[in-house]
Amino acid sequence: MEQKLMIIAQNISQEYIRKIEQTAPGWTVLTGRKQEAWQDRLHEAEIIAGWKKMMEEYISEDSPALRWIQAWSAGVNSLPLRYFEEKGISISTASGVHAFPISETIFGLMLALTRKIYSYIRNQATKTWHHEHMNQEIHNKTIGIIGVGAIGKETAKIAKAFGMRVLGTRHSGKPEQFVDEMYTNKELHTILPQCDYVVITLPLTTETHHLFGSEEFKLMKTSSFLINIGRGEIVNEPELIQALNDGEIAGAGLDVFETEPLQAESPLWNMDNVIITPHTAGSTEFYDQRVLDQIFLPNLKSYISGTGLKVNVVDYRKGY
Repeated sequence: MEQKLMIIAQNISQEYIRKIEQTAPGWTVLTGRKQEAWQDRLHEAEIIAGWKKMMEEYISEDSPALRWIQAWSAGVNSLPLRYFEEKGISISTASGVHAFPISETIFGLMLALTRKIYSYIRNQATKTWHHEHMNQEIHNKTIGIIGVGAIGKETAKIAKAFGMRVLGTRHSGKPEQFVDEMYTNKELHTILPQCDYVVITLPLTTETHHLFGSEEFKLMKTSSFLINIGRGEIVNEPELIQALNDGEIAGAGLDVFETEPLQAESPLWNMDNVIITPHTAGSTEFYDQRVLDQIFLPNLKSYISGTGLKVNVVDYRKGY
């Protein structure tokens, strides 16, 4: 009997390779980030973990074995979802593994903007001794977390250490610990005027595309800051730039952009009230460990047993 094949398109340790082989005895396991390690056998794979854009050209009608994709990111908007749905292929995401590093990045950006740390770093580069006249604090302010999932929940918990009032939105509107008031996504305009910090932690879907534009920025306080670690396309970038130029909001911390890498000619690069990070908010030394231990191995165990995937399974109707 021909062995089934799974491809892990990541560089993982021998320890995890052994764990995978023990969970799926009799399977052939190919690993490695380099394309040469798996491209010739991609069409044979039943399971692919660590999907890469370049794989699309190798996956076609002659790939009947493919049944499950494990994404190595929380978002799946870059995957050919329509094709996978038509073929009945299951997808699981890496949602949840980013809660600690991204929540840390969120507060790093909030603190840097509030206390003008970014200005002092720039001053240091030119040996300039100058008081930047920062006069704001995070303590006891209001934060709006737009999309309370794993990242939003961790962010809300940290916010409570600063004595913050926490507002949140989620599709269901279901209450959550550490969130003082929960709203549905349709009630976004209700909470924006209340927030000193607006933090976008949403996935990109047809509903969230350009969810933030000129109307939303006009509703925000002129002293408020926007933090986006979700997806760049959730924010209408030209309208954000206009809002920053017009002083409709005080500043922004941005990890994601409509076009990545951010184009060199973007005005965002030169704005004194903007902090840019290159889509790295989720980077952590524990990334692969969490994907494998918390998501892939539990799902692999249930997949092999025939009981179906249990963790982070994409709902094609929602797009995440």
